[in-house]
Order: sequence, then C-alpha cells, then structure tokens
Amino acid sequence: MTSLSLTDVEHVYEGSVRALAGIDLAVAPGELVAVVGPSGCGKSTLLAIAAGLLAPTAGRVERSGDDVTGRAGHAGLMQQRDLLLPWRTVRGNVLLSAAVRGRIARARRAEADALLVRHGLSGFEDHYPHALSGGMRQRVALLRTLAFRRDLLLLDEPFASLDFATRLRLQEWLLEVWAAEGSTVVLVTHDLPEAVFAADRVVVLSARPGRVLGEVQVDLPRPRPRAVVASARFAELEGAVAGLLDAEAARAAEPA
Repeated sequence: MTSLSLTDVEHVYEGSVRALAGIDLAVAPGELVAVVGPSGCGKSTLLAIAAGLLAPTAGRVERSGDDVTGRAGHAGLMQQRDLLLPWRTVRGNVLLSAAVRGRIARARRAEADALLVRHGLSGFEDHYPHALSGGMRQRVALLRTLAFRRDLLLLDEPFASLDFATRLRLQEWLLEVWAAEGSTVVLVTHDLPEAVFAADRVVVLSARPGRVLGEVQVDLPRPRPRAVVASARFAELEGAVAGLLDAEAARAAEPA
C-alpha cells in the first residue's frame, strides 16, 4: 500500500502552458522522497496537485488507495515562505488549523505544547513571529504543518530562504522530526546535497513540461550524521542525480 500515488498526472495552465506531463509517483508510508528538477519544471505544481489544492488536467491522486484528486485536507503543505500570522504567538500559529476548525481545546493546546517541547521550541510558546530568527520561524511553520496533518507532509523548498549554516542545521532537524513523528514526506528542493542528505529516494524531473526522468535510491545509513556528506558514497549519489539533470540540460539545448 502506498501513502501517496500520482498516476499519469498532467496539468495545463490557462494559456496552454503545459506544466506537467504523465507524472507517475508512488510514495510508501514513512518514506522521505525528494523531488528535484530545473527551475520552472512544475515541482510546485506537483505539490499543489498532491495536496489537492489544484485539480490536474488529467490523471489521478490517491491516498492509501482512496481517490483524493482535487480534494484538499488530506496532506499538510509547507511553502517556502513561512506565512506565520504576526498577530498570533508561536503556540497560536501551531494551533492555526485547530482554530480554523473551531477545535481549540485544552487537549489541542497540550498537543501543540508537546510538539514545541519535543522539537526544540520550548520556552518560545508565547513569542510572536517578529521576535524569532528566520530558522526558528521555519521550525514553527513546519510544526504548524505537522499539527495539521502529520501523516503526510509536502514541503516546497522550506529552507531555500535561509543562510547556509541555518539551512544545514534545519536539514538535520527535519530528519529528527521525521524520525520521531513517522510522517511520510515529499520534499521539493533545488539543492542536490540537501536532497541526497535527507531522502530515501530522489526523483528527478525534466524541464517543462515536467516528467519523471528517473530516480536515485539513497542507500546511506540512518540515522544520517552530517559527516556522511564527506563520504565517497554521498559523492556518487549526488553525481548520479546531477548526471540525470545534466543529460536533460544537454537534451533541452539540442536544436529542435
């Protein structure tokens, strides 16, 4: 049984812009899959369709065998910008989905506080977003997504706006959260080392219209220490991903 599957998914935007073409993607429960590809290849469109926020022009999206095509609410989606509400505290932002559903109760508040404690934000429950660093804001945004739907998280370049050192720390933190919560994660990123460091499998998309060029199984051991990026195997895996992208770039540059 897959946690998420996309079958023959295509999408054409108004104006005949073909974003995706024949995407087949299956993600197993508890798997962390990274998706990479050239700018404009439809990665964000893919996540929006997977989340049910956008109905594909053709194809089908399933969650655990159920058809959820064009239906939102079955996955948590985190975008590149943290989109924290400035008038809500850290706790209030994490509880946002419960507030929208009218379900804020003592148990939900306790659950939010437990998430914050478990994942390194204890003591910041009553702080407002303006008082947080960029890295802390992204942590809160991810925990808000987790609180909404922890079984399937769709992450759209969540660390791209951060400085290099903070991004490295949050990559490690993401793996800690993923291991602790048992979530299924699809991570879109433009950063090849991030993809290889985080994922069980890296899926490579072509230039627009996006299609699956291939995938690279990441057989690095878990838990995965930062030092693994200096290993020969890490370099081989990153090279395999880069090789798929380089071949696609060469093909795209060929005269029509």
